[in-house]
Amino acid sequence: MTRTAIIAAMPAELKPLVRSWKHERSNGVDLWRWSFDGGEWIAACAGAGVDAATRAFAAVETDGSIDLVISTGWAGALSDEITPSRTYRVSGVVDARTGERIETADWVVTEADGETRTHPSRKDKDAARVGHPDLWLVTSALVADAAEKQRLAVTYKAELVDMEAAAVARLARMRGIPFYSIKGISDGYNYRLPDFNRFLSSSGKFQLARFVLFVILRPWHWPALTRMGENSRKAACAIAASVFDLLDERGHQDKLNGNSNRQR
Repeated sequence: MTRTAIIAAMPAELKPLVRSWKHERSNGVDLWRWSFDGGEWIAACAGAGVDAATRAFAAVETDGSIDLVISTGWAGALSDEITPSRTYRVSGVVDARTGERIETADWVVTEADGETRTHPSRKDKDAARVGHPDLWLVTSALVADAAEKQRLAVTYKAELVDMEAAAVARLARMRGIPFYSIKGISDGYNYRLPDFNRFLSSSGKFQLARFVLFVILRPWHWPALTRMGENSRKAACAIAASVFDLLDERGHQDKLNGNSNRQR
């Protein structure tokens, strides 16, 4: 049986994806499962940050090894060319704490002629990733404000920022399993937003009640937060579609390679 892990930070990021999946909660980790003939998809989230992502990964592994992992959820844009509410397939991730860079596995892309082909995760002199730009994501220890986004973009030559993907990539590499990252953009490059870091608990949980009280008393934040909320809602729906597309593509490739096919 093949097992695919889908790791995010917050339940809202996964809501459209796991709408009809079986849900459980264990040791602070939310898990959703979808089983089918020959395999299982398991989505997990434990909060924001690398420690929370590590806990989510460990929770998925409790019932057995993983054959493939996808890091998903919301990310911030580090470039004006990145459109809020859209999803992007990432070429690689870089850990801002260490500078370590990890490429994603090769993407399987359905071409205009209907054929499914594998493309390298990064552009090189011999073959470019058709339909998927060479996008890098940097994992930061904190929620990045506008000034920090500018610094990260320049320092790490990245187009997206999150708080979890590097941890998931590192764990996947340690186990020798394919790693992918699909991110939905919640906030644009120049958005001026409240400091979300003060509302994250030590375990990476977002303290919503405290945040709502803070925002109610500061109406100048309302327009930007409304825009971010709408972007996040659309991005979560786009994440679900993109993850299903990737799993469809992987299943088609497995079938071509003689492996068992899966059903949604």
